[in-house]
Amino acid sequence: MKLFTVMAWISGVLAVLIMLLGIIPLITGNNFLGIRHEINFYIVASSLLLLAILCVLARQGCAEKK
Repeated sequence: MKLFTVMAWISGVLAVLIMLLGIIPLITGNNFLGIRHEINFYIVASSLLLLAILCVLARQGCAEKK
């Protein structure tokens, strides 16, 4: 059960960091890391947020079975 909590925190923090990396080029106008379209950052971040939600739901499901 602790594994799901750790994975949820890691994927959630990574998603926020990736979103911030997508916001920086929008504000500064620079081509950050050679990526032209900032939407690519948000596509990856949404997958990580879904993984975080899945981990939280799995943790709650394991707690209810006991």
